[in-house]
This record gives sequence, structure tokens and C-alpha cells, in this order.
Amino acid sequence: DGEITMVTATVQDESLVAEAGMIDSSEGQLWPTKMSALEMHNRVRGFSMWPGTFLYFQIGDGEGVEPTKVKVVESRVLDETAEPTDIIEIGPNKKKDGLRLVCADGSVLEMLKVQPATKKVMDAKSFVNGLQGRTVRWLSGEEDA
Repeated sequence: DGEITMVTATVQDESLVAEAGMIDSSEGQLWPTKMSALEMHNRVRGFSMWPGTFLYFQIGDGEGVEPTKVKVVESRVLDETAEPTDIIEIGPNKKKDGLRLVCADGSVLEMLKVQPATKKVMDAKSFVNGLQGRTVRWLSGEEDA
């Protein structure tokens, strides 16, 4: 029946114990160039309480545009692939769809709820409404942020 009791429990083999280091807040950064949509989604779920997950966005084009740190609060993996790009766009059904981020492997992560630095958590539609038509790109964070 699968129930664990003192009778059915087995003693842990101490020689197989592996210690995990402390999680650092920098581990919450998502890397679309190195991770698949599934890996990023699992990180969003696993780090939801602490430290959270984030990306750096460039909102708008042109010189002198400062990177914006955006926390990813809720996401899902889409069952589709696309040509890799750094442009983030909302899905075709604007009311229900999230911000679509295409990873280097072509997998697509849909960010349903995000939180730009110093702002409240918002759904993708609210985020897009605040852009006023500006383009959003994800930055790798390595050289950009």
C-alpha cells in the first residue's frame, strides 16, 4: 500500500549521504542562452519562495537604456518551438497568454506573472500595457547587466 512505518522503513546508508551547499540568491538568475524552457520553469517553481527567479530586460531600443531586473513569479512551458530570439512578446491571445521567451534551444517559456524592480507583481497583459509599444529584449546578464 506504500505507507511508510517503523517496520517498513530502511536505515539510511551514511556512506551515500551527499551534502548540498547553501543556495545563493544569484542562482535565481535565468539563462535563456544556457537553459531550456523546462529547466527555467522548474527553477521558477523550485525557487518560488526564496530566492526567486529573475531576468534582465531591456525595455525600449536605443542608446543608454538601462537594464531592468524582472522577477519571474509564475510560468509555464509551451508545447511548441520557435526560432531563437532575444525579443519577448505576448502570445496571440492577449487576455490569457503570457510573455513568451524563446530559449537558445528553441523551447518556449511563457511568463504568466512578473514583477519589475520596485513594482508590484502583475500579469503579462498588465506588463505589456505599461510598455506603451516599446520592444522588450532579454539580456544574458553576463555582459549586459
